[in-house]
Amino acid sequence: MASSAGCVIVWSCQDVLEDRHWLTEAYVLFATPYFAYDIYAMFLCYWHGLQVKGHEEGQVGGVVGSKRAAVAGYLCREKLMVLHHVFMVAFCFPVSLLWRRGRGDYFQGVLFLAELSTPCVCLTKVLIQYKQQHTLLHRVNGVLMLLLFFLCRVLLFPFLYVSYSRHACVPLHLVPLLAPWQCNLGAALLWPLQLYWFTLICRGAVRGQRSPAET
Repeated sequence: MASSAGCVIVWSCQDVLEDRHWLTEAYVLFATPYFAYDIYAMFLCYWHGLQVKGHEEGQVGGVVGSKRAAVAGYLCREKLMVLHHVFMVAFCFPVSLLWRRGRGDYFQGVLFLAELSTPCVCLTKVLIQYKQQHTLLHRVNGVLMLLLFFLCRVLLFPFLYVSYSRHACVPLHLVPLLAPWQCNLGAALLWPLQLYWFTLICRGAVRGQRSPAET
């Protein structure tokens, strides 16, 4: 849904700074509660996994103690994802609706396109859950995930700066000096996270290729 909204916005904005589309702010208002809910939903999945597998974190100290231990374990395990979601709500939401002052809908639409890789990431987790790591579907999905994640997340932030450079007719190395500080801060915090996740995906792909050969 986010990528569909992004496509509509990007295709509709000829001027990357001044053109506007109603879907930009509407989708931000629609999507922001998702990040808050997803933190809770991920914890429920983690908590259910502890109960099913009978991990010690779900048994010590009774119901209250077990949930406290589960929360601590969940935050430790998913700290980057939780920080990402908190950042999206606490920083990106006000930037998108208030600090932009109605400019840059095109760039907001490009950011929505990052979600093109999400279905492949989710399908990978589902296939692993059902122990289908060695199927053709898992391999094809893995290739698509690598490609889409690299194009839509790793290259996304450089593309934003290149687009602004072309629009403003300034050298690329001067764009960080001209762009709003909120944009630079957001890119500085989110891009390394995408690079880290892409590294993890690449490592997983390498391990997946080695394990059949070793067996």
